[in-house]
Amino acid sequence: SRSPTPMKLRDGPSACPSLWRCLPCPPAELRLDLVLSSGQSFRWWESSPGAWTGVLRGRVWTLRQDGERLWYTVYGEEDEHEEEEERDGCPAKAAKLDAAETDQILRDYFQLDVGLSALYRAWGAADPLFRKVANDFPGVRVLRQDPIECLFSFICTSNNHISRITAMIERLCQAFGRRLCCLDSRPFHAFPSLSALAGADAEARLRALGFGYRAKFVSRSAQAIAEGLGAEGLCQLRTAPYAEARRVLCALPGVGAKVADCVCLLSLDKAEAVPVDTHVWHIARQRYGVALGGKSLTPRAYQEIGDFFRGLWGPRAGWAQAV
Repeated sequence: SRSPTPMKLRDGPSACPSLWRCLPCPPAELRLDLVLSSGQSFRWWESSPGAWTGVLRGRVWTLRQDGERLWYTVYGEEDEHEEEEERDGCPAKAAKLDAAETDQILRDYFQLDVGLSALYRAWGAADPLFRKVANDFPGVRVLRQDPIECLFSFICTSNNHISRITAMIERLCQAFGRRLCCLDSRPFHAFPSLSALAGADAEARLRALGFGYRAKFVSRSAQAIAEGLGAEGLCQLRTAPYAEARRVLCALPGVGAKVADCVCLLSLDKAEAVPVDTHVWHIARQRYGVALGGKSLTPRAYQEIGDFFRGLWGPRAGWAQAV
């Protein structure tokens, strides 16, 4: 495949993608349909049968699979420019990318250097229940997301469901994010910067967008990060121990144990993080016979369930839980 050449876009169906490129990637290592619709990220939609379009690293991509290959194309911006944009403490250039860079962005996002088939075999050997369901769900990987996007997306997940969360995140990006391009009359926006979400009027604007009580949590967490460790410090939690990263996250408004574990797992390289909700709690009790007292998911029960699955599945227990 040839190197993509970003092109300036116009509104409507005439928007031009770069050339298509591909990476070797068998379905046992990645199933786009399972991973991108599973509630890990809320910025992908099935734009045509088998093709997924979304925003990644401040650009619009379309992905599809064909046999043993992962195909992708990257769309150019309406207003191409060369300056750097500060994103999640990890600088991201809006400049043109070459083929090696776009390949690496996808390899990093899907963590393709992690051999999934070997992990499935190990989890299946340790856990007969995993082995029983794994054949129906091949290629389920954990994404490695932008920490800012991941954190604020999951703050919006409390008492919510995927379709509603997806719509909320779309409104958030349209209101606060930089416009990237328009495909078939659909505008695409980058995820908002930390400074945009920390603005003085952010909470009121989010309430007007239907965020309810979550508006306060988004705004105040953005302010707390901006005034404290900063976006760069949040990104640097990738190198901190799991317990420390979790403690820092749980100190933010609107972030409890489950949201913190989702952010740890999906953006901060904590593969041992096991997000526990009532569904996982019931599975632990009913299917694994984990004897935990009480009729509610207490902090102690939460920790014990996570520890149980870490003991069963090993250092990538969060990946097994995703399956």
